[in-house]
Amino acid sequence: MSELATAFVRLHARLAPVAFVPEVRLHQADDAVGLWELTEGEFRSAQPPPFWAFAWAGGQALARYVTDHPELITGRRVLDLASGSGLVAIAAARAGAAGVRAVEVDPLAVAAVALNAEANGVRLDAELGDILDGDAGGAEVVLAGDVFYSDVMAKRVLRFLLKAARAGATVLVGDPGRAFLPRDRFDEVATYDVPVPETLESVRVKRTTVWRLRPGLPGAAR
Repeated sequence: MSELATAFVRLHARLAPVAFVPEVRLHQADDAVGLWELTEGEFRSAQPPPFWAFAWAGGQALARYVTDHPELITGRRVLDLASGSGLVAIAAARAGAAGVRAVEVDPLAVAAVALNAEANGVRLDAELGDILDGDAGGAEVVLAGDVFYSDVMAKRVLRFLLKAARAGATVLVGDPGRAFLPRDRFDEVATYDVPVPETLESVRVKRTTVWRLRPGLPGAAR
């Protein structure tokens, strides 16, 4: 975690409870549009958008579910894929995971995850890298909040998650009805009405579902 990235997160986000998971505090941006423009946005630069600065609906729902069902997590090795702010990873650590690995492709997100973990008094490994062409590294539970927001991302994530499930991992996904979620691959386990920033979602509440992935048959990931 670089000092510059850490300073950026501290400067542009303030520590506050998460709306739907108030047990967890995160560094969150007050001005969604301003920060998005500052980091140049999804379509103007190779720099990833500041997903780390907001508690997205899928992550909030998944963190709520993990918090309310710690028996799924306690004593198990957990991978939080595309961790963003680290909300889900922190919830898993608080639920008693044997170890939590939070993976992100954005250096600012890695810094935010580390800062947020420290603020919540939990230990986890914040890792920079794209692991979607690899495997879950022995994780017994794989968590992914709000990852089906584009066609390209959805296809890569699904292949990764199916591989993890077929290796024996429990795979849980939080999703607020994104267009690219392959619903036929999943079983619904919980549904919530999650408060969200209106500037990001154009609504104040998103109906959000936690899904469990069915492993399916080998070779059926496409």
